Amino acid sequence: MAQILDRFRSSTWGWLRGTLAGWGTLLLCLVLVGFIIILIKWIANLATTYEVTEDRLILHKGIFVKSIDEIELYRVKDVRIDFTLINQWADIGTISIASSDETTRDGDLIIRDVDNARARREKLRELVNTARKARGVREIDMVHEDIGA
Repeated sequence: MAQILDRFRSSTWGWLRGTLAGWGTLLLCLVLVGFIIILIKWIANLATTYEVTEDRLILHKGIFVKSIDEIELYRVKDVRIDFTLINQWADIGTISIASSDETTRDGDLIIRDVDNARARREKLRELVNTARKARGVREIDMVHEDIGA
């Protein structure tokens, strides 16, 4: 069994301090509505856990009914990070993963409100390159250019 190198969830506290929606929710706490929003966000973040091993990214989804999905790291095509000015201040970010795996068939895997997102993205990128080398996999981009007469 592969050793788990990193295990994380989206950060409710990071969302609160790192997004305008979070700050608005904190203001709503003054009238108690914000606590309900925080509870909903916290439960949603509890529902998905991400584990990174040397050769795969494992998604554990669900609280009562659980499912486990995996993305083999050698199939990852791109790891992107997005963050707003407030996200940068709170040291959180949104990681987007594009891969040839069935998990991302309908679109990139989006992981929001990730603590230490820059370091996690860089580590994931290193693991992807290592997994590709270990399997002898190379990425080939096919570019279609119209040849006009």
